[in-house]
Amino acid sequence: MTAQLRDQLGQFGVWRGAWQTTPEIASGLERLGYGALWLGGSPDGDLAIAQSLLDATSTLVVGTSIVNIWKDAAPLVAESYARVQARHPGRFVLGVGTGHPEATQQYVSPYQALAAYVDQLVEHLVPSQRVVLAALGPKVLRLAGDRTAGAIPYLVPPEHTRRAREILGPGPLLAPEHKVVVDTDTERARNLGRRRVQNPYLGLVNYTSNLRRLGFTDEDLADGGTDRLVDALVAHGSAEQVAVQLRAHLDAGADHVCVQLLTEPDADPMPGYRAVARALGL
Repeated sequence: MTAQLRDQLGQFGVWRGAWQTTPEIASGLERLGYGALWLGGSPDGDLAIAQSLLDATSTLVVGTSIVNIWKDAAPLVAESYARVQARHPGRFVLGVGTGHPEATQQYVSPYQALAAYVDQLVEHLVPSQRVVLAALGPKVLRLAGDRTAGAIPYLVPPEHTRRAREILGPGPLLAPEHKVVVDTDTERARNLGRRRVQNPYLGLVNYTSNLRRLGFTDEDLADGGTDRLVDALVAHGSAEQVAVQLRAHLDAGADHVCVQLLTEPDADPMPGYRAVARALGL
């Protein structure tokens, strides 16, 4: 079943905030050849946004990245999954995760809570092979590989992908997110990427702890992040240069890469998506 999911997703998809995503964008991404659209920002457990985007497309896979386990109860999400699956068989992937202690008062024993949530989903007839986990550290990566279809790590360079594949082994899905700025002006591209990395991610301990495990120092994480950090987390340059950087995740063991295009506020994202799709050969 994981192989089937891998084939459905293809090598490249798009990560985009659910609140930023319209049916028109979804249908445009499908036409450009992206295999999946991942909805960020803790979309509601009723999955209404996902359903509306599936309604507007015919082959695109839609996934959540992620439904927050503290926000929506597993039985409700399972009921929503069943509704979406009945309407669009095989085109939805349920990504779940624990979010961040800085944003959640009830954030306690996150590993045990996540494992119990997966159990509840399965008990309510959500197939484990249509569930993926937001996983950064070794324990949750192992949980993702043992109990679900795989992992969707966020804010990670290819070195994390290499380590994650070693932990997961060859079978489970590994689909990291990577940020992109299509701009050959290095200073301008870094500035845009740094703004996105700094706020909120350098203020969230789950991410900073993971970056430290990868060898980044307190200096790298200070004042919005060093160029070394930004360059590792944000692919930038021409569309062709960006494509090379994205493919580094595939070389490191990823099955699918979730591309998060960064633009200035109110800019039309479609030209950037189009340029990257062309450079990736989609």
